Amino acid sequence: MAKKRRANLEGSIWQRKDGRWVAAVSTESGRRMSMYGKTRVEVHKKLQVMLRKRELGDLASLNNQSVKDFLTNWLDTKRDSLRSNTYRRYCELARLHVIPEIGRYRLNRVTPQKVQELYRNKLLQGQSASSVRQMHAVLSVAFKQALQWGQLERNVMSMVIPPRRADKDIQPLTVQEARAVLEAAEGDKFEALYILALTAGLRRGELFALRWRDLDLGNETMRVAGTLLADGTIAAPKTAKSRRGIALTPIAIEAIKRRRIIQMEDQLLAGERWSNEENLVFTNLRGKAINPSNFSSRNFRQLLEKSGIRRIRFHDLRHSTASLLLSLNVHPKIVQELLGHSQISITLDTYSHVLPSLQEEALGKLGGF
Repeated sequence: MAKKRRANLEGSIWQRKDGRWVAAVSTESGRRMSMYGKTRVEVHKKLQVMLRKRELGDLASLNNQSVKDFLTNWLDTKRDSLRSNTYRRYCELARLHVIPEIGRYRLNRVTPQKVQELYRNKLLQGQSASSVRQMHAVLSVAFKQALQWGQLERNVMSMVIPPRRADKDIQPLTVQEARAVLEAAEGDKFEALYILALTAGLRRGELFALRWRDLDLGNETMRVAGTLLADGTIAAPKTAKSRRGIALTPIAIEAIKRRRIIQMEDQLLAGERWSNEENLVFTNLRGKAINPSNFSSRNFRQLLEKSGIRRIRFHDLRHSTASLLLSLNVHPKIVQELLGHSQISITLDTYSHVLPSLQEEALGKLGGF
């Protein structure tokens, strides 16, 4: 494909043979800096950021900038290309953890040892291995971008080892506890939500993004078509596997019908204040989307107290679905598809605590031959 170039002072944009787009801009000293992206729109945005920096006289000193300045600028370029939840998490990790530790260092003077010290300090301060691994992921992407932009001669992150992934701390319900939760939910205006969480294995964001058009009660099925983000918007699921159809249980269907009546009553009471533009199944008294975190800390906690069982996280309802199904000898592949895991290895790794008992049962049956 022919290169589409602009005047030298405006920067250049073109597409490579491998499909990636490239934007390049010259510094005041004449050095070319390149940026890469999957689409022309993406690299155009990056080019505009670089051109603004050149106008302000910042481009010539980019090679001498600090980690703090680079991460701040890099995050600015990622604002429109990342999901809002992901962008917020990136900023949080950079502002609260990375920048206070290594933000003062020059970008091109950061060594693998300094990053390893960052990880060790964070673990000693009580951060989980999962959080530190997220910091590693952010730094890896950021430093790779710095390398592509010509601000680094090597990516030190390729020589840094993140902490080992910790065993997943999941607390699935027993059969008796699951029954206690469902009994406590009887008559609750969100009974259908709890039943779907336990019988369909939906993620919290998927539940609160469920729309009436996603339900087909006649065919006893539903489809997962979105997830509710922290800013109240609904986004498409992250992966193709997350977009899935699910068979509804009879108790879920009946609860959903009752939920429809409850919502109609809420709408009558709210009158002109009612606004449910997305046609969500689970809404507050005015038809608005429910904040998942607030729901977990208030409504769900009250339900647990009413049921009399131990305190668990809302996400453990999803874990309970998988664990109970596996304990009933349901094939892991079916559980993977129900949960929307991208790979069956994720299902097997996450619920390995259930598999030993299944192995013992299988060996017992072999012993009967």
